[in-house]
Amino acid sequence: MSEELDLREYFLIVRKRMALIVIFVLVCTVAAGVYTKLFKDPIYEASTKIVVNQNSQQQLSLGQLDLNQINSNIKMIDTYKEVIKTPAILGKVAEQYPQLGLSAKELAEKIQVSSVNDTQVMTLAVQDVSYKQAAEIVNAISIVFQKEIPNIFNIENVSILNEAVVDDQPAPVGPNVVLNVIISFVVSLMVAVGLAFLLEYMDDTIKTEADVLRYLGQPTLAMVARVDANEFTGTNSGRRADRQQAGGFENVTIGE
Repeated sequence: MSEELDLREYFLIVRKRMALIVIFVLVCTVAAGVYTKLFKDPIYEASTKIVVNQNSQQQLSLGQLDLNQINSNIKMIDTYKEVIKTPAILGKVAEQYPQLGLSAKELAEKIQVSSVNDTQVMTLAVQDVSYKQAAEIVNAISIVFQKEIPNIFNIENVSILNEAVVDDQPAPVGPNVVLNVIISFVVSLMVAVGLAFLLEYMDDTIKTEADVLRYLGQPTLAMVARVDANEFTGTNSGRRADRQQAGGFENVTIGE
């Protein structure tokens, strides 16, 4: 029963501070949406795909596929994903493409490498506020990787399946307005509810008979009702009129 009462009290606290919660959530959500839409720069993504084989021999012979060779190549993808982010590759990119204006460390922060569903294909992606810049960066990294990886591993066959089109005009991939608004709504709602409980916890005033019994452990013998000033004035005027009529006096005021 006490647990039910506690839940009921929580509900009453939320309902009591509902105006505060709604206003706080509404302001935060609208502010997040406006900031994301108007003040955040759009982010564009350019990507390339690379396939890596350890040798250039035919893997398909007489209708049979060398599965061991393919599995070995797939396992090596994780290694290539790490190598491509090292100065052995990105240092050469920064050196050979000075027009990018990026160091090896800055390139490493921009490049994202992933494998495509456990295949021999790697996807290189770069995000930037300029799509042209992103495309030039990812193409440069792909070309340098293709040239330098045979010197690092015994690999004869590295192919770039597709390059990023520099003159393309794709839609931006970020910022995600809807996602930011949803996150802002959820976070602001949690903060607003927490603020409501904090204000209720800090409010130590006694307002009802239940508060007297709960905090003081004493029953309420009497209550003084709140009377509006206009009602009080009207009541006194009525009493004065009644008394003047009863006593026959017109200029005597009683009860003030």
